[in-house]
Amino acid sequence: MGSQASGPWAVFEAHGGGTPRASPSRAQVELHVPAGLTKLRAVEGAEVVLPAWYTLQGDVSSTKPKPWEVPTVIWFLLEGKNMNMSQVLAHISGVTSSKPGASLVYPMPSRNVSLRLQGLQEKDSGPYLCSVNLQDSQGTVRGHSSKTLELNVLVPPAPPSCRLRGVPHVGTNVTLRCQSPRSKPAAQYQWVRSPPSSQVFFAPVSDAIHGSLNLKNLSTSMSGVYICKAHNEVGSAQCNVTLKVSTGPEATVVAGAVVGTMVGLGLLVGLVLLYQRRGKALEEPANDIKEDAIAPRTLPWPKGSDTISKNGTLSSVTSARALRPPHGPPRPGALSPTPSLSSQSQAGSLV
Repeated sequence: MGSQASGPWAVFEAHGGGTPRASPSRAQVELHVPAGLTKLRAVEGAEVVLPAWYTLQGDVSSTKPKPWEVPTVIWFLLEGKNMNMSQVLAHISGVTSSKPGASLVYPMPSRNVSLRLQGLQEKDSGPYLCSVNLQDSQGTVRGHSSKTLELNVLVPPAPPSCRLRGVPHVGTNVTLRCQSPRSKPAAQYQWVRSPPSSQVFFAPVSDAIHGSLNLKNLSTSMSGVYICKAHNEVGSAQCNVTLKVSTGPEATVVAGAVVGTMVGLGLLVGLVLLYQRRGKALEEPANDIKEDAIAPRTLPWPKGSDTISKNGTLSSVTSARALRPPHGPPRPGALSPTPSLSSQSQAGSLV
């Protein structure tokens, strides 16, 4: 007689052509991840699947669970240096709860417990722990297994900023700088000059790590649009700066001409004001001397009349003053005043 399994939890029981089937009493759960995929990389904003499934030792079936299997699946993100366990998704007693963007790839019940993450952010990077506890329909734990997967969320370079350091005059040196505020891994930088004078710059004038481009001994032919491309393995972005090289000597001549013109105008105005003031200063003393120097002119009296003017009465003196001509030399053709009749009569009476 062949041996018969004692009780409902026999280790093996005949199935089909004698294929062994795992018994809940002896079930050994083993969680699997793809070989070589323990470290995954994804791009920020995209989605990723963390693959995992479990099997029972001695069971050839790896997809369909047995009727008695009641798996408890929990995914954790291990955060920080202390590897704090932050629950991402949990499937317990047939109910699934998860953080936004997290879900199981296959509906439960299933032995495939792969985790899907959507709308990735850089903070989603880190080790993910998948834990599977297998119970029977009575709630008895029949096995446990766990695996860890590493996820690294990469970030394409954010749009960089371009700036110019230095004064772009002929013969001087300037530095063009380019920097992306965010990139994972760190961005590399490449400077190029746009058409029609296309040019690609390499070390040592161009620094791919710090994003700088050194231009020395500038000339007007170096004017143009310079483009900086920030790139890493998952994306790129760019900015540009327009370089306009000015001729320093011409600028100096123009500035000197303007300053010289202004100085000349200032001197001219000053000379005009000085001339006006000097003219007024000379005119006023001349007028004073003229009034003091010209003496009153006596009338051409006859000899007798002159005697009368010296010895005459007050009336004759008054009459002589009344007939005094105005200041200044007589005009040509002007008549000399004649003594009045009263003066002549007075002179006759005195003789």
